[in-house]
Amino acid sequence: MRLQGKTALITGAARGIGLEFARAYIAEGASVAIADINFSAAQTAAASLGPQAHPIALDVTRQDSIDAAFAEVAGKMGHLDILINNAALFTAAPIVEITRADYDKLFAVNVAGTLFCLQAAARHMIPRGRGTIINMASQAGRRGEGLVAVYCATKAAVISLTQSAGLDLIKHGINVNAIAPGVVDGEHWDGVDAFFAKYEGKAPGQKKREVGAAVPFGRMGTAADLTGMAIFLATDEAKYIVAQCFGVDGGNWMA
Repeated sequence: MRLQGKTALITGAARGIGLEFARAYIAEGASVAIADINFSAAQTAAASLGPQAHPIALDVTRQDSIDAAFAEVAGKMGHLDILINNAALFTAAPIVEITRADYDKLFAVNVAGTLFCLQAAARHMIPRGRGTIINMASQAGRRGEGLVAVYCATKAAVISLTQSAGLDLIKHGINVNAIAPGVVDGEHWDGVDAFFAKYEGKAPGQKKREVGAAVPFGRMGTAADLTGMAIFLATDEAKYIVAQCFGVDGGNWMA
């Protein structure tokens, strides 16, 4: 019960990594706002997690939606202790095939969504003089990848935002840090695998097998592999950790 009495908002929490974070936080005693653009899915997820979970409609690309979601959390849950910026999109293409539409869409969600949710959380946390913000980066933000230029750029921006926000907000008692997963198994990998099948001429499932085998730990990560760091960064044990990005990737990348 290391998060007993704390409240958290997790974006993109209706499924995947966000849902696993919500489950882990509730098990540690927190109340969690399950925030997602798919409100029906958020309702279903919250119902599966019990009374400590609260569904919230949130489109991170719209400021009015961000403002309404954070106001709703404050009204229903009293205050906000923790934000996890988890909502994100992925795409892949060779440099000469990148479209402005894909660029705009990924930066709107992965970067602007992270920034303005972080800002909204900070405005709620500053009067209380404390809070935790955890941004989801990626090993892709630490290096370039030939077919993944836009996604890599967005996650590099998330790491940079984490550093700047962390340095600015710690004077208010707000810790901002990031988690950089490696390759994480889940339903999204069907789409990722399809991109590589298209551009690298691989059979369906081949890229997934290859990247899993290449992880020093011996397998792809799971959402559950990330929860320990997400819990730790939200506890008082992590109070002296500021503006850092932690790789949780089975040894795939050393920063």
